[in-house]
Amino acid sequence: MNGKRRRLLLAAIDPMLEPGEQVEVTTIVNLSSVTVRRTAAFAAASAILSGGAMAVIPAPAPMYLAMTDRRIFIFRANPTFARPEEHLMTIPRAGLVRSAIKERVLNSSFIISSPDSEQGLKIIFPLVGRKERNVIAASLPLAD
Repeated sequence: MNGKRRRLLLAAIDPMLEPGEQVEVTTIVNLSSVTVRRTAAFAAASAILSGGAMAVIPAPAPMYLAMTDRRIFIFRANPTFARPEEHLMTIPRAGLVRSAIKERVLNSSFIISSPDSEQGLKIIFPLVGRKERNVIAASLPLAD
């Protein structure tokens, strides 16, 4: 994450921080994954409907993730400008666990969850975000 994006994200998070809370890592991630089968079906359907003139492939919206020593903050990233658009969620770090890291050619991911919840959040890191991914993964225990 470049300096301008980081400064704007930190400015958005600053009023939400508790006394003594410190930001450990900031990065750009994707939170919604699109399966290969669904992407192929969507591209084929758009090509058929347009008479072969175009094929559309869905892409997940980029999000800003900031992790403090106590919480994880998620903001919607503005695709044109560097600023965070909207605060989406704050997740307390206490009790969070993660799945094993899944490596792919262009990205990697893991799922964070709470042991008392059936829902998990899949975080997808771009290729250039491996350093930040490793910091976040090291701070969360691996699920059993």
